[in-house]
Amino acid sequence: MTAETPDTSGTPAASDAPDAPAASGTAAGPVLYERRGPVAYVTLNRPRYRNAQNSAMTYALDAALYRAAADDEVKVIVLAGSGDHFCAGHDIGTPERDAHLPFERRAGLWWDHSDKAGAESRFARESEVYLGMCRRWRELPKPVVASVQGACVAGGLMLAWVCDLIVASDDAFFADPVVRMGIPGVEYFAHPWVMPPRVAKEFLFTGERMSARRAYQVGMVNRVVERAELADRTSELAERIAGMPRFGLALAKRAVNQAEDLQGLHTGMDSVFGLHHLAHAHNAETAKDALGGMDVAAMKQAGQGSPKRPGN
Repeated sequence: MTAETPDTSGTPAASDAPDAPAASGTAAGPVLYERRGPVAYVTLNRPRYRNAQNSAMTYALDAALYRAAADDEVKVIVLAGSGDHFCAGHDIGTPERDAHLPFERRAGLWWDHSDKAGAESRFARESEVYLGMCRRWRELPKPVVASVQGACVAGGLMLAWVCDLIVASDDAFFADPVVRMGIPGVEYFAHPWVMPPRVAKEFLFTGERMSARRAYQVGMVNRVVERAELADRTSELAERIAGMPRFGLALAKRAVNQAEDLQGLHTGMDSVFGLHHLAHAHNAETAKDALGGMDVAAMKQAGQGSPKRPGN
C-alpha cells in the first residue's frame, strides 16, 4: 500500500528527479516493452516516483504481459524497473495518483468502483487491480523473471512475487510496512509461501527492510548479483530458460503453481484479503481515512524511526 523513498523502510513519496528516457524504439509511457529474440523485457517506467504503481501503470503492465503471452516468439519475460528502484509500492502520494478514476476492468467481474462509496468501492477496486491482476499475472504460462534493484516495497513485493524467479542486485531491499497503517499486509498475501512463517511474521511485525542477501537465505530470491551486472545476469538467465521447450516450461510452471495452491496459497489469500479490507473499514471509522491517516509524511517519519539492524 505504500511507495517508499530510498532511505527509509516504509516511506511513500515522490522524488524530484526527471523521468528516465524511454528505451530505444519504444514510446515513453508508464510501462516499456521490448523484445530481444525469445525474451520480452517489460519495464516499469515511473522512475521519478520510484515506479510507484498508479492504475495507469497497472493496466499498462497488464497489457504488456498479455502482449508477451500472446506473442509466439516470446518464451520468457523479464520484469524490471527503470531508475534506481524496482518498485516502491502502490501510489498513495504522487500528483498522478488515479485511484478514483474508472478503467476498463480485465481481471474479474466486479463492477466499476469509481461511482461507489466506502468499503464497496475499495473492495471492488482492489479485487481488480491488486489481487485480481496479480493472480492473472501469476498464471501467465511463460516463465517471468523479476530483475530487482533498490526498493521493492509493499505493492512492489506483489509484482516480484508473481514472478517465477527473482534476481536481485546486492543493494536491493524488501519491506512490507503496511502494518503501520493497521493493515495485515499487502493484498497479494504470499508472505508465508515465499518465506518461512516465522520470518514472515518478523517481516510484518517490524516493517523493517530485508536485504537481498537475507532474502536469498530465506529462499525468496534466486540469485544476488552486483548492481552493475543485474541486467546482464538477468538476461543470461532468461536466455538460458528460453532454450527449453515452451510447452514443457508452461507445464512445469503450472505444476509448481498447483502445488502451492494445494498448500493453501489461493484460499489463504482470499481469507487475508477479507482481513485487509476489515482493516480498511476499521481505519475509515476510527481514523481520518482508510489508510489509518498514514500519508507520505507520516510513513516517512515512521520509517526513519525504525531501527536499522545489520544483516537484515
